[in-house]
This record gives sequence, structure tokens and C-alpha cells, in this order.
Amino acid sequence: MYKGQNYGLYKYGYIEDLNKINETNLYEYYKKLIKECKIDIFISGKVEETIEKTIKENEEIKKLEDRTPNYVKSSEKNKNENKEIKKVEEKMDVTQGKLIIGLDLKLEDEKSRYDSLIYNSILGGSANSKLFQNVREKNSLAYTASSSLLKTKNNIFISCGIEIQNYEKAIEIINQQLEDLKSGNFTTEEVENAKKGIISAIKLIDDEQDTEILYYFGQEFTDKKITLKRYEEIIKNIKKQDVIDVANKVKINTIYFLRNK
Repeated sequence: MYKGQNYGLYKYGYIEDLNKINETNLYEYYKKLIKECKIDIFISGKVEETIEKTIKENEEIKKLEDRTPNYVKSSEKNKNENKEIKKVEEKMDVTQGKLIIGLDLKLEDEKSRYDSLIYNSILGGSANSKLFQNVREKNSLAYTASSSLLKTKNNIFISCGIEIQNYEKAIEIINQQLEDLKSGNFTTEEVENAKKGIISAIKLIDDEQDTEILYYFGQEFTDKKITLKRYEEIIKNIKKQDVIDVANKVKINTIYFLRNK
């Protein structure tokens, strides 16, 4: 899905590249990182009100040059959209098939990004989701069936662990769930339950310093800064029609299937 993009690179790199790393080029890269990468300083806890001034006036910090982060912001248009569904099949010595379906979300404004959280929760983001209930529980086609939202890339990934012979039937039922959401074939109660789950997760963010810092650091990848209180308010105000609107902006990009030989 991300062929030709930096995001398409495996996060830990590749084994064949290890031999190219030595003490010289590793140290040069370290110096480049220290000199050029953007630095964010987060302060959390009971601190003096003068702490921000203290940091800004620190002589060592003053020596740091202004630097622009080198990353693609989530507000920029995705370039990985396919006009036709791409199908990829790989074979390994496995006893269980792995089905991954990558979805594109054509979200045009900031509001729809939050609506997509509810959409994903109803689709496959919880134990009461359509995928879990219909693919796994009712039809016993999958050991696992869920979906996850990649907010920074406007993508959702459906993931199922299935018996090899259940591939076609699983695809059929997954497609039906996508169509049901588009046509509004879900209840207001499902929307409210999804909202409750997300709001519960929001309330846990500031329970620990590292999760709160991670939340605000994540906003570096967008042009928006939003407090936890405002985040919760937005989720509370999402309606069923908002979810339907998102559902009709969803398109399958890639179907990946890992099966036995």
C-alpha cells in the first residue's frame, strides 16, 4: 500500500543493510541527528511557573539552531490510493491463514477524522464490533477479527486469522459489514457504545505522564492542537449520520492473504 513512500519501509530496517553500518558512519549519523532533528521538551508534574522561562534562557538550549521536522503531516493528501483493488497472496508453512484488508479513508476535514474513530470501533475496534460478531462469533470463520485505524495515514486495516478454506466466505461477510455501515444498517446504541469506549480511553490518557506526553507529541504530526477536554466533547457530539458519511468515503485499497504452500 505504501510502495515508494518512506512509510513503506519496515520500521526496524532490513538485515542486508546491517553490514553497511560501521563505527564511522554511525557516529556521523548521530551527529547529524543531534544537529538537525527537531527537539520537543515536555514538562509534566508539579513544577514552578517559571520553568518555561528557565528552559528558554538555558545557555545550552539557546545554542540549538531552529530546525524544521522532516516528516509528512497527516493533513497532506494520501498518495497511496488505488483506483482498483490490489490483491496480494503469499505462501508460507502456516496452519492458519492471515487476511489483511487495507482501507482508504477519503476524509476531507478535521471533524471527519474524529467520526472515523467511531466508524472503526463499530466496524472492528471492539468486542461488540460487526467484524467480531459476524465473522468470528456468528459464522465461526475466524479465530480473530478486528480492525485498527491508522489516523496519520487515513487508513483502516482489517485483520483476520482464518482457516485457509474460509477465505472467500470471509471476504464476502467482511464486504457485507462495509456495505451495512454505508447504508446505515446499525443502531444508535452501537454508536453510543463506541463513544463510551473511546471516551473511557481518553479519560485514561492523563492517568500517567508518559501516555499524556505521547498524546501531545502525536499532535506534532498534525496542524491541530486539541486538549483532552475538547477531544472528549467532539466524540460526545458525533451522530449516526456522521458515521454513515465516513462509511461512504471508505474504499478497499489492498487485500493481502498469507496462506500455506
